[in-house]
Amino acid sequence: MKPTEINLHKLSRILELSFEDGSSFKLPIEYLRVYSPSAEVQGHGPGQEVLQIGKQDVNIDSIEPVGHYAVKFAFDDNHDSGIYSWDYLYELGVTYAERWQDYLDRLEAEGHKRKPDSCKTGDSIPI
Repeated sequence: MKPTEINLHKLSRILELSFEDGSSFKLPIEYLRVYSPSAEVQGHGPGQEVLQIGKQDVNIDSIEPVGHYAVKFAFDDNHDSGIYSWDYLYELGVTYAERWQDYLDRLEAEGHKRKPDSCKTGDSIPI
């Protein structure tokens, strides 16, 4: 599934995506950062994922196309190694609520807290 539109809202730290099937998603930049497809975040195999902490205020400095199948985000925390395929971005949109809650649960289990009034489950769901 290929996006028809990608809009970065730097002030609100939201990436808005529209796809060929009519689906639209508003995804928090923090969410994109903590689910980066990079080996630094995902590890090199199942169970090797690295919990990303303190990414609440992260933003995207730039977006680079990668061929005709993906984009690469340069985050302002100097992370820029993940390549986000169109399929992966679509999957992140469709599974936002479950993945976001999983992230919050993992943070809590590790004893970390987020500042209030930022992304919460339900803030950015498919529209």
